[in-house]
Amino acid sequence: MRIEHLAVYVDDLEGAKNFFEKYFDGKSNSGYHNERSGFRSYFISFDSGARLELMNEPEVGKVDALPRKKHGYTHVAFSLGSKEKVEEATAKLASDGFEVLSGPRTTGDGYFESCIVGFEDILVEITV
Repeated sequence: MRIEHLAVYVDDLEGAKNFFEKYFDGKSNSGYHNERSGFRSYFISFDSGARLELMNEPEVGKVDALPRKKHGYTHVAFSLGSKEKVEEATAKLASDGFEVLSGPRTTGDGYFESCIVGFEDILVEITV
């Protein structure tokens, strides 16, 4: 068994799609639009076979000021294959104005990673 995809609601569907294409080499499908409900989505595919569904729907409201540590979904993690790529991606995201919460660093359990507050506050872990 494998996880087929993860899904997240966003306000700016095009902006979220562009973020995952630009920084993580995602490839988007052409999108889906249900004209009756207003629901729109893109599936972003990655070389590993993992997919992320980005969704937008007029009736879905924001949850204000959620703490970063909470039960439920916490972050999406991308493995880039080397420490150098983690460092490069972290530096690129930081220079483009995204907040670096931690790293790049080696964690107590041996992972080399950084954590970024990505587009629309989606937490992104970048690891080897």
